[in-house]
Amino acid sequence: MSRIGKAPINIPNGVTVTVAANNLVTVKGPKGELSRQVNPDITVQVDTEAKQIHVQRPTDQKRHRSLHGLYRALLNNMVVGVSDGYKVTMEIVGVGYRATVNGQLLDLALGFSHTLFLVLPKEIKSSDTA
Repeated sequence: MSRIGKAPINIPNGVTVTVAANNLVTVKGPKGELSRQVNPDITVQVDTEAKQIHVQRPTDQKRHRSLHGLYRALLNNMVVGVSDGYKVTMEIVGVGYRATVNGQLLDLALGFSHTLFLVLPKEIKSSDTA
């Protein structure tokens, strides 16, 4: 069995997961709502008492094995997205490179003859840590 696929997905507090009859999985949380249509061969079960999601496959065919891990990873990402959101930490390495954030304006000095200014979308929150 897939090591990724067999691991249960823990549902944090404030997140609800529903599975419709046509294998449409909907995850609602404080940061929004996400839906995904799951392949009909894959079974998604929500254990409300243990607050876990279990993904199961019908056979050990190569196709089912690959879908098993794929849908488990996608559902886990959906749960993380609606509960905590995503965080990416980036690091600029090198002499003379600089990045500063002023509100939603990202100022990059990357060795060009001029600095680059990027306006960040309102959905992105940034912090300038040295």
